[in-house]
Amino acid sequence: MTIKELDGAQAAARVGELAEVLRDCVEGGASVGFMLPLAEGRPEAFWRRAAEGVAAGERHLFVAEDEMGRICGTVSLVTDMPDNQPHRADVSKMLVHRRVRRQGVAERLLRALEVKARELGRTTLVLDTVTGSDASRLYERLGWQRAGDIPNYALMPEGPPCSTTYYFLAL
Repeated sequence: MTIKELDGAQAAARVGELAEVLRDCVEGGASVGFMLPLAEGRPEAFWRRAAEGVAAGERHLFVAEDEMGRICGTVSLVTDMPDNQPHRADVSKMLVHRRVRRQGVAERLLRALEVKARELGRTTLVLDTVTGSDASRLYERLGWQRAGDIPNYALMPEGPPCSTTYYFLAL
């Protein structure tokens, strides 16, 4: 397993692979901003916009590659913050393909993201996830602090509402 940061051109060239990871996660029940059934081209459109954000310096995109060099996980550090929050960044789209879960991929992606955040002088990271999910247990194990829950904040891909938990990490 290899973790690397992609630049804008690299991200644009790998939209198809990124879309496949997103598609797998949503079809597996992950509440990551998309609903089932996924509209044709929707994951690709998301990743094209994300690649533009990478090229513009608004986000840093990390991927995990399997032994064949295929993307099997991803996470973004969103650094495009308001003027009064230059010290903060958001963690977005932590996605791990079901075929490689429980192999430390998410932890390795987060650790690489944290290193980049420190390099950029970011001292506070924020993320949200479904309350009580496997992801929430991972974040807590890695030292993220629970800020609170919001009931009925989002919908699961098949439609039912879910509670969301916000976490922060002081670097």
